[in-house]
Amino acid sequence: MRAMARGGFWLAAALALGACASPEPRLMNVRSQTNGPDEFSILPAKPLAIPETLAELPPPTPGGFSRTDPTPREDAIVALGGRPGGAGIPAADAGLLAQAGRYGTAPGIRQTLAAEDLAFRRRNDGRVLERLFGTNVYFRAYRRQSLDQHAELERWRSVGAGNPSAPPALEGE
Repeated sequence: MRAMARGGFWLAAALALGACASPEPRLMNVRSQTNGPDEFSILPAKPLAIPETLAELPPPTPGGFSRTDPTPREDAIVALGGRPGGAGIPAADAGLLAQAGRYGTAPGIRQTLAAEDLAFRRRNDGRVLERLFGTNVYFRAYRRQSLDQHAELERWRSVGAGNPSAPPALEGE
């Protein structure tokens, strides 16, 4: 009897500690378990480029912007096909924008979706494990809404729409 009381005490203590977690669970609990440096915060400088003529060199600006300074945001925009510092929407995308907004837009859609997602995960993700052990329950919470990528690939291939770059199925999938 005494052993059961101890077990109940430890279970209650674990649940109480789990309840001390943040009231708003994170979507993905991905944290480093070490005190080492963050390798993603290190950005290499851009290579030096020598222009064809000296007239193409910008005037020096002490303490100002250097063309070799990292610009990760602009680099990502360019890599995704955008224009760095581009203002507005290109004329070629006007039709797409008009079609996407044909029924109007909700100004606070991001906040609304975040609140709805939080409510959904609170109902479906088993937050006790997330709180107690800091586990990642994202995939379990959205399991019913996920797509079987390999079955969908086969469905599209069966109608003649192949995808040559699809990864192979892992063993056990």
